[in-house]
Amino acid sequence: MAESFSDLGRVEAIRQLFEGSGYAPFAEPLWLTAGQQECITTASGLMLEGIDFDLVYFPLPHLGRKAVLKVAGELYAVMAHPDSLSVQLGVSAKLDFPQVKELWSGIVSAAKEHGFRQLSLDLQPSKNGLTIALSATGRHSASTSAGRAKARSKDLVCVSGPLGAAYLGLQALQREKANFDKGSQNREALEKYKMLVGAYLKPELNPHTASQLEDAKLIPSFGYFVTRGLADALLRLQRDSGFGVKVYADKIPFEGGSFDLGRELNLDPVSAAMNGGEDFHLLYVVPLDRFDQFRKDFQTFDIIGHLAQPEAGAVLVTPDGVELPLKAQGW
Repeated sequence: MAESFSDLGRVEAIRQLFEGSGYAPFAEPLWLTAGQQECITTASGLMLEGIDFDLVYFPLPHLGRKAVLKVAGELYAVMAHPDSLSVQLGVSAKLDFPQVKELWSGIVSAAKEHGFRQLSLDLQPSKNGLTIALSATGRHSASTSAGRAKARSKDLVCVSGPLGAAYLGLQALQREKANFDKGSQNREALEKYKMLVGAYLKPELNPHTASQLEDAKLIPSFGYFVTRGLADALLRLQRDSGFGVKVYADKIPFEGGSFDLGRELNLDPVSAAMNGGEDFHLLYVVPLDRFDQFRKDFQTFDIIGHLAQPEAGAVLVTPDGVELPLKAQGW
């Protein structure tokens, strides 16, 4: 088999990438038909080399997997089930066919894990490093939309996992890359914080969350995919709901090792959670009167705060009761 794109050509490269994947190649355009009681939701994502990832320390299969989660999470946030996924890769000259095949293996694996029925791919040359663009569609029933709870003050703000871990893991990777460039390396440091590094390189996202909430007849009034820091998601919630939002610093879940690494890097884990990004967790607003059921059936979620009257604004409440207004660039 030829190893270079110049030998293969675009069409043959795509054909070989799809070989044995279980998906049909050249499926553009992806056709969608919605039943009378169905709604279609879309999500898109863009990942740029040098901005969103560094190939020095990012394994290509992990990168492909993370790219799929980037759009799957946006669908789960609004209670949609993944259906079709379209991928465009801008491939730079430093990546040849075997490397792109590694990247593609991660994309295919994650697409199957998260139930995408259709998958398409296009390849283009890039002068500015690897670019990954994704567009996804999902479905949800009209009954899900109709069953969405109306938000009220005191409703619970919940997140699906530890926050700030991915940002701290990224900082650990960047520190070791800088040490490597200086001729020194400390792999023990990465091993010590492997959970934090893993949160950045290979985030986990439960593909069954939306189905489990539907089965429990517990439809959140609002949902967000937390990728740009918790503060960004909370400010969007304030904007969309018209309510204030209070989140408590001592209720935010953290991965083990966050505070140790934070001290080493002179970074506050709470600040990393609020503004760091890359966490890939879901945030939902759940009715207060469903607290007992939610606490019993969704123990992997942490309740970190609640909606409040609009005049409260969006605030982080410190352990000593000080309310700090939230600010986020989302960038």
